Amino acid sequence: MSRHDEPQNADESSPLLPDSSNDTTNEAPIAEELSLPKLLAVLSSIWIGVFLAALDGTVISTLLAPISSEFNSFASLSWITTAYLIAQAALQPLFGKLTDIYGRRNGLLVSNGLFILGTAMCGLATSEGFMIVGRVIAGAGGGGLFSISSIVGTDLVPLRKRGIVQGGGNIAFGVGASLGDPIHFHLCPLRLPLRPHPDPPATTSPHKRVDYLGSLSMVLFLTIFLLALNTGGSLLPWSHPLVLICLPLSCVFLGLFIYTELHWAKEPIIPLGIFSDLTVASACLTYLFLSMSVYCAYFFLPIYSQLRGLSATAAGLHLTTYPIGISVGSLGSGIIMNKTGRYYWLGVSAIVLYCLGAGLFCTFNLTTPDLPQYVYLFFFGTGYGATLTTVLLALIAAVKHEEQATTTSASYLFRSTGGTIGAAAGAAVFQTALRSNLVKRLGDSEAAREVIEKVLEDFSEIGKVAEKWKIPVVEAYMGSVRLVFITAFAFGVLGVITTVMMREHKLHSTLNRK
Repeated sequence: MSRHDEPQNADESSPLLPDSSNDTTNEAPIAEELSLPKLLAVLSSIWIGVFLAALDGTVISTLLAPISSEFNSFASLSWITTAYLIAQAALQPLFGKLTDIYGRRNGLLVSNGLFILGTAMCGLATSEGFMIVGRVIAGAGGGGLFSISSIVGTDLVPLRKRGIVQGGGNIAFGVGASLGDPIHFHLCPLRLPLRPHPDPPATTSPHKRVDYLGSLSMVLFLTIFLLALNTGGSLLPWSHPLVLICLPLSCVFLGLFIYTELHWAKEPIIPLGIFSDLTVASACLTYLFLSMSVYCAYFFLPIYSQLRGLSATAAGLHLTTYPIGISVGSLGSGIIMNKTGRYYWLGVSAIVLYCLGAGLFCTFNLTTPDLPQYVYLFFFGTGYGATLTTVLLALIAAVKHEEQATTTSASYLFRSTGGTIGAAAGAAVFQTALRSNLVKRLGDSEAAREVIEKVLEDFSEIGKVAEKWKIPVVEAYMGSVRLVFITAFAFGVLGVITTVMMREHKLHSTLNRK
């Protein structure tokens, strides 16, 4: 384990957040450990940003109907959601290295500025196109808030306590994602009082340290790849020229990114050498498979509840034990790691618990009582939250201090990509299985084909079909949803395998890892 210089004593003029813009050596400075009041002030400010970004990422789903009525357009409505997710996923991996160069505070200011600008554009939009542009800008800012908040936590808190801080961040995310629109703009001013100190002037131009080609090629790869996955099979058929062009083109930019990072960049945006460490590689793959599993399963849980006759609101209430489980798992695992200084078996147990919850989803049928659903969702959420926290600790404990920010960014690359792949895989499995199941149960008559096309296009049509068709249609939907749950469980099992491959590293009690 590399050793670092002792941090200088802080005084009243010392900035709350560490500044890395003056670091011209290969070794990042280690921040002074803050007093509890200062630490809470910094983290609370950052977590408010996480809360708002999480809220903004989900609140749009409750507003799609009035938005569509306002703009008289259903054709490209899903782009309002997709634009935010793609921008967030494509830009998140950049923030680690860029904030190493320009400083964490500058990164937070830019992220907040983009987020506020994008949100304001959405609120003032007079056309759907203008709103989509606003969602792209807000997604870029939200992605920065998520990743930088995690990086700052690692800067300011020793590894032994890092899990507790991550648990707090995950709670802020979970609460934000579960709340609605009314409080959104009322909380924005709370970000303003904690104005950071100005950064001192850098001795060399930070712009010369930026890996422009690597950054551009990675953003283009992720944008084009995620665009293909989000549109293929939903907005456009997989055989559409746009999808067929985007997938191979994304591979070209991926190859360019890898070549640039290995042979060209002096300071790579993501140093690929970190993946030579078994724990780093295994942890990133765990994030990939875990995100694939979560996004594959989670969006179909409300559909399952509605198949049982619940309203959309009641179906949402049935998911309440999931965010509760995330909070318990995140904070609980952080407390355990703080007490024991170990994470390996906790991480393995956490993802096994997650797989238990995902596997029990496969037993759902149309007569399953409510109580088992709440319990299984709690297992699912607790395992997910604990796995997120323990895997993050494994990642940052396995690398040198100066590599923590870029390693954290790499983890977001795998999480974002995995979520998109999982959502696309779940949708593809569901659509393919549903058509097959409907034909099998309803037959191939002209009347049956008409019913099949209606229920494929609109879920609400199930309640409008003739009684003789209703039960077969619901059973076809149920069989298709169950197949999605099985797919999600399989992704989770892959995550168990990669988690087992991680290695135990020491969780130090001080920032200088002594």
